[in-house]
Amino acid sequence: MCLILWRSQPDAEYPLVLMANRDEFYQRPTQPAAWWADAPSVYGGRDLVAGGTWLAMAANRRWAALTNIREPARFDPAAPSRGTLISDYVTGEAAPAAYIAQLRAANVPYNGYNLLLGEGPRVWHYNNRDDAFTAVGEGLHGLSNATLDTPWPKVVKGKAKLAALTAAAPPAPPTFFDALNDVDQGHDADLPETGVGLDMERQLSPLFIAIPDKGYGTRCSSVLLMHRSGRVTFAERTHADGTTRIETI
Repeated sequence: MCLILWRSQPDAEYPLVLMANRDEFYQRPTQPAAWWADAPSVYGGRDLVAGGTWLAMAANRRWAALTNIREPARFDPAAPSRGTLISDYVTGEAAPAAYIAQLRAANVPYNGYNLLLGEGPRVWHYNNRDDAFTAVGEGLHGLSNATLDTPWPKVVKGKAKLAALTAAAPPAPPTFFDALNDVDQGHDADLPETGVGLDMERQLSPLFIAIPDKGYGTRCSSVLLMHRSGRVTFAERTHADGTTRIETI
């Protein structure tokens, strides 16, 4: 994922509402969201190169999502895949704090990442670059390729969109997909400087990314709607073919 936006509000009809865009090279082999053959209680997409994922949820409401940290000067192409951090968590039983303790002890040289770990509507965040692990409070939050709630234009705009959507009832996946399909670039003065140059910062600044000459962009959008009954609607739209999949967990 390169953009994750969510609202956690335990006393609401929908205690957790999450919407996200996954940005990736168009040619990287991917399996759309489905129940996993090797872990039948887990639902999510799969990266067919390394076997991990970007967002997945188990039937026990244990879920995880991840964004990369944009730092081209520190990127190691030989580093292990970060997507397995999600699959290992959702198929395991360790509590979030214990899982992060295991990661710290293993000291695997991953490239930079932000990892969200969830148990129902409760959310924890870990950033491996500053080694910060926190329980995320209630309210609206956003995560792109920096760290939690860093006010990049897409995060600021996305949080405002999510606030408007969660004020309406009942929430419906199509309205979230429409919100995530925003291609407007941020203003230059608001863009970060991550080492990719101003033109690329502009192209990476919308909620929905399309950079055809680089073969890169938003591959899919995802929505999680967790009802207070415990029922979860997991919706995914793949943009290559416009297919939408909706599963109840």
